[in-house]
Amino acid sequence: MKYKVVIGLEVHCELETKSKNFSPALNTFSNIPNENVATVDLGLPGILPVVNEEAVRRALLTAMALNCTNPDEVMFDRKNYFYPDLPKGYQITQVTKPMGRNGYLDVLVNGKLKRVYIHQLHLEEDTASLEHRNTYSLIDYNRSGIPLMEIVTEPCMESADEAVRFLEELRDVFIFLGVSEARSNKGQMRCDVNISLMEEGSDKLGTKVEMKNINAFNSVREAIEYEIKRQSELLDKGEKIVQETRRIAEDGKTYAMREKVDAVDYKYFVEPNIPPVPLSDEYLKSLKDSLPELKLERYNKYIEKYGLSEYDASVLSANKETSDYFEEVLSYGSDVELSVNFVTTSILSTVKKLEVDIKDLFITPKMLSGVIDLVHKGDMSLDHGKKLLYKAIEEETDPVEIVKRENLHQINDEGELLTLISGLMDENPEQVRQYVEDDNKAIINFFIGQTMKKSNRQANPNKSLEIIKQELEKRKNNA
Repeated sequence: MKYKVVIGLEVHCELETKSKNFSPALNTFSNIPNENVATVDLGLPGILPVVNEEAVRRALLTAMALNCTNPDEVMFDRKNYFYPDLPKGYQITQVTKPMGRNGYLDVLVNGKLKRVYIHQLHLEEDTASLEHRNTYSLIDYNRSGIPLMEIVTEPCMESADEAVRFLEELRDVFIFLGVSEARSNKGQMRCDVNISLMEEGSDKLGTKVEMKNINAFNSVREAIEYEIKRQSELLDKGEKIVQETRRIAEDGKTYAMREKVDAVDYKYFVEPNIPPVPLSDEYLKSLKDSLPELKLERYNKYIEKYGLSEYDASVLSANKETSDYFEEVLSYGSDVELSVNFVTTSILSTVKKLEVDIKDLFITPKMLSGVIDLVHKGDMSLDHGKKLLYKAIEEETDPVEIVKRENLHQINDEGELLTLISGLMDENPEQVRQYVEDDNKAIINFFIGQTMKKSNRQANPNKSLEIIKQELEKRKNNA
């Protein structure tokens, strides 16, 4: 029997702020346990939380980027449960008025546009982390209290491809907005996966199975694909799916952790220690006006405004650093076609070879713009321009300064080129004879190579080719 896959995600992302969400402790990654903690994080008696304004701003900005509606005030709630990683015995979170509701994110999946609907985005505090040993567990409070966004999607994805693509695009939203590094290896982005199967043609959702705290996107794919197979085989046998929480193991399979019969009653109520703060229309408007162009917007702009191919548009919008670099080059008035050529070839290949971030590359967008202008004006060939960049990186010198120092401007003057080429033909009579008497066309390439060598690659190659052909034909006719 065929089944329709229904997937919903709960994505957690730690926000990048100087301090934690409700305490003055530093919000920074550390391998030293319990280094960044304060009294609020430890749940000591008499503590009072103070809202981190920057965390609120970043959460609201993300909600806007995900096309959500925003609340009229900032309000927090208390979620009560007891677990070793929650020292207060409750978590400060949002239920009544989350930072965003009813949004969506459009993503490209295998060339087709998929709209993933966002149920809500809320801001809360992260828990401490547990390190399990054979007979005991250790608690590290460094993570406790870090501002944490949770984005809950509607159950609207139908494959592992869609789920992983959404996660990749969502991560890019965080990075393009500058709200988080969203690095899974630091636990800054992780998700819970909810998956169920329903019979084709049915409108009744199947039993939901939840998989908790998955860091790597590859693990998300493995978990979904394994669950589709596992649940399909059970349903084909007429067996029932158990509502439970499962985990993904290193072997790519999922294993049961605990059954989940009823929803947990967290006894939510409005957080009494944090008074609601109104959000003015002016403040929300200023936030919306500050939204940068996101990945898909830049991709569409490159195609529609600049006429780029889908391939070039995808390469240039693949990450924020590359896109920002390219756009800064254009901001200096550089030719679009040449800018695309230089960035997608020389710059990106050099970044990969040197294993550096593009923002740390010696060749700045302004330097590259100077080289592009030389090529565009015909003062330098494209090939020579690219070699000049490598020389500039090696010497750590502005490429335009190298051009001035070594007089590397392209030779475009036809009289100067004619004198150069005529001299070369006089110096190589045997090659001229082969063209005149044997009609050997390969001699043209010989003289092109000699012209570029003699001119230190400064001769305009197209003009040189024309003059070489004309001179050889002239000598052939006069023979």
